[in-house]
Amino acid sequence: MIKTVCSLVGFAFLSACSAYDFPDPTPEDFAIHGIDISRWQGDIDWDRVRQSGVAFAWIKATEGGDHADPRFVDNWIGARKAGVRRGAYHFYYFCRPVEEQISWVKEVVPVDPQALPLVLDMEWNAHSKTCTTRPPRERILPDMKLFLDEMERHYGKRPVIYSSVDFHRDRLVGAFPDEHFWLRSVATYPNNIYEQRDDWVFWQYTAEGRIPGIKGDVDRNAFFGTKSQFRDWLNGELKR
Repeated sequence: MIKTVCSLVGFAFLSACSAYDFPDPTPEDFAIHGIDISRWQGDIDWDRVRQSGVAFAWIKATEGGDHADPRFVDNWIGARKAGVRRGAYHFYYFCRPVEEQISWVKEVVPVDPQALPLVLDMEWNAHSKTCTTRPPRERILPDMKLFLDEMERHYGKRPVIYSSVDFHRDRLVGAFPDEHFWLRSVATYPNNIYEQRDDWVFWQYTAEGRIPGIKGDVDRNAFFGTKSQFRDWLNGELKR
């Protein structure tokens, strides 16, 4: 961006431009914002959520091969009725075969052509009492690809990959360059801490957001581009 701006003002100003440190974008610089939620948000007034300007919501549906969020169905139906674009997300469990997780998602999450793409949530769970294993990259990447391929075949849309800083650093640097990523980065702009991932599409910028219609904290997210680019993304026409 700096090089582009400087090239427009002419050679005489290049030295001054190169010395200027442009600040990182902040969440308020982005036009499209949304939320992600689970059972922990309790009862949600989806009409108030929509009226507050929330453009999209990802709703926790499944975890592993046998757990479904107990509020998934209510949230799935409530968001649709209120006119909030919504999708489901699956929290990956490293102690369950990927094939079983694929089958479980298909059993729980309805096929809805109007829904957002499914999200594959890949992060270490340091608080898990039942699964402390951390499989190597050579095992994780093929399993992820199988999941993405099968979900795309079933739902008709390529899933988005969600990742946290530590998991991405440990397993995903340089992987899946053509996929759409949703990155968690609550302390700084994602480009500052994610290696080889400047082409992210969604940014989770806080876990302490407040939204009318939701009691307590909720994760807030921003889409990387303009309103027209978001419409293109919803229609599967955006090339990142």
